[in-house]
Amino acid sequence: MPERGFFRTMQRVRLKIKDLVLEFPRRPLVMGIVNVNDDSFSGDGTLVVEEALRRARQMVSDGADIIDVGGESARTNRRAIPPEEEVRRVRPFIERFLDERGSWVPRDGQQVHPPIISVNTWRPEVARPLLEAGAEILNDMGGLPDNENARLAAARGAALLIMHSAGEPKVDHTHVQWSDIVAEQTRFFGRKMKMAEEAGLSPEAIILDPGLDFAKQREDNLRLLRETAQLAALGRPLLMPVSRKTVIGDVLHLPDPRDRDPGTWACLAAGVRRGVSIFRVHAVREAASCVRIAWAVQGR
Repeated sequence: MPERGFFRTMQRVRLKIKDLVLEFPRRPLVMGIVNVNDDSFSGDGTLVVEEALRRARQMVSDGADIIDVGGESARTNRRAIPPEEEVRRVRPFIERFLDERGSWVPRDGQQVHPPIISVNTWRPEVARPLLEAGAEILNDMGGLPDNENARLAAARGAALLIMHSAGEPKVDHTHVQWSDIVAEQTRFFGRKMKMAEEAGLSPEAIILDPGLDFAKQREDNLRLLRETAQLAALGRPLLMPVSRKTVIGDVLHLPDPRDRDPGTWACLAAGVRRGVSIFRVHAVREAASCVRIAWAVQGR
């Protein structure tokens, strides 16, 4: 019952993404993952732009509101690729996406259409040219160590997605311990939002990501999933990137990420009840159906 009460009293939040303004609460957005790389942890990457576009087109047909494209795997057992290589992989996809997206057919009339393009990176030298190419959300998996990515997003009118973590990406931080992960994230996001706003970014252009599996222990992840409502109460749209995560594999004893989709859908349904605004997923068709049903059950 506490989640239902929270849902009814959920504060209204505006999200500005360039010229688009979204008002929450509304049916949560579904963000489909497109990996333009050859070492994705879930085995779904491709270096062929045409194939990546085909996947994005299918995701929109399946219900995606946002396509999140990345050129580098977040896996910590892989070296970071050179920034110029990351740009070379992703920029052609963004340019083709923007040219074609208006003609893609959405699943229903409640989807955001044309779909939004998000770029998943952490280095400013990569973010700058990809924002110039037209990316509308900068998905910063680096935890915003300084204000550079916030300044870049502000200059282009893009939204900024701030992920919680500890230390530089591409480095294993699984040893990190937190005494109270929810209190830590409340402090962390307070500091990062202040930094972003001082860099010129509108507070309405900020999205928060608790960074499941990044510098977290199993119990940290589970507590974040249980107490998501506390983070949503920070007043910004909350993205939940739970798709095929290690924590699901740990609970269900499933080492292969591709076997974790049913666990993902259970987390999505719980997230809808707790005020999550955006879900980042691999299997868009099933995830979008789960979100639509969970939202309808809430009487919306």
